[in-house]
Amino acid sequence: MIEQDVLRRFLFEDLGVRGEWVKLTTSWQAAKQHQQGSQNAQLQLGQALAAVVMLSATVKFNGSMILQAQGNGDFKTLVAQSTHDRKIRGLIRSNNHVPVGSLETMFGQGRLVLTIEPDNANPYQGVVPLQGKNLAAALQTYFEQSEQLKTRLWLFANETHAAGLFLQELPSQSSYKADWERIEILADTVTEQELLELDCEHLLYRLFNEEKVRLFDAESVEFKCACSHSRIERTLRAMGREELEDILQKHGTIQVGCEFCSEQYLFDRVDVETLLVQESVANQSKTQH
Repeated sequence: MIEQDVLRRFLFEDLGVRGEWVKLTTSWQAAKQHQQGSQNAQLQLGQALAAVVMLSATVKFNGSMILQAQGNGDFKTLVAQSTHDRKIRGLIRSNNHVPVGSLETMFGQGRLVLTIEPDNANPYQGVVPLQGKNLAAALQTYFEQSEQLKTRLWLFANETHAAGLFLQELPSQSSYKADWERIEILADTVTEQELLELDCEHLLYRLFNEEKVRLFDAESVEFKCACSHSRIERTLRAMGREELEDILQKHGTIQVGCEFCSEQYLFDRVDVETLLVQESVANQSKTQH
């Protein structure tokens, strides 16, 4: 059976190297159908989604990881998000034409931000310049600066699939440097076609058939947006009564669309008054305690 919409972790048993492989198919189609942009911009989104799934699997946390690239070029914004249980979503904002080329060619001057948002802790993030021939190169720079660990990524996307391969050193053995260099040379022979078409076991055998590799069970990935009526209500409350009243005066209702999944949320005057009254009651309750 062909593997799709799964993440697989693997470990080189006798070496200080770990890895991950991901293939997105249905989840990739679901994520991009809500995004308008040039084909090149959409393919960058596929690569980013493959990347953020793999990166989220390197950290033990409950919450979400967000990869965000922003610049002043034709490609304005790229956001890819994965939760700890592999629910993904993403968005792009770009001009009609995004030239093919380096990150600077597409984004102009910009930055790459990786944010981890744990459910029950403060978020933390790392930032690197948006530089290099592709997203994989910029992420390698991020890991070298933030974790001082040798890391390599290979990311590809086409109309039907988005896929990625991730390798990272585990400097626990005296020979790890030579081990890493050998594994990196082998992995660097991977082609776009192989990564997009082969399943994990076949790809690992093709690349590392003389190594002892332990492959872990597949973890499923799916497109699922985190938007909800209650989240939109919190956003509206934060705007305040005056601004909400102004919108109602002009339009009669307040319509909010989710940029990730195109879901539409509609609030009339009664809805807005109800949520403002609820906030007022909650605030009074807090002051009385």
